[in-house]
Amino acid sequence: MAEDLLHKKQFPPYTPKKGEDYMSTKQLAHFRAILASLKDELGEDIERTVHTMQDEATVFADPNDRASQESDIALELRNRDRERKLIKKIDESIARIESGEYGYCDSCGVEIGLKRLEARPTATLCIDCKTLEEHREKQVGK
Repeated sequence: MAEDLLHKKQFPPYTPKKGEDYMSTKQLAHFRAILASLKDELGEDIERTVHTMQDEATVFADPNDRASQESDIALELRNRDRERKLIKKIDESIARIESGEYGYCDSCGVEIGLKRLEARPTATLCIDCKTLEEHREKQVGK
């Protein structure tokens, strides 16, 4: 979902200059722009959904049509809930940029990496810590 929205805006991958510090001002500005764009796109989708649901609020006499409409609405609401959670993560990521914590792993403190952040701008764990977390989740059965 987030990756689809990034492709709509066509943000070119950030190429650091030789000797450029990790999470330099330019890098932070790049990721802030990606996050802001993603948030705007999600907000537009949510707004569009609200208007669509208001416009399509018809009462069908046929129970099958009504059930189909309710199923469509339930699916749409689930998607919007996911997007709402993603907006919260985006806001947290922007706050991390402001505090100077963006780009560093919450668990071990190492650099997350530009390529990982390009793929998932809301990432808070490096690939090693994320992999370890996923293995633990599988073992516990979450």
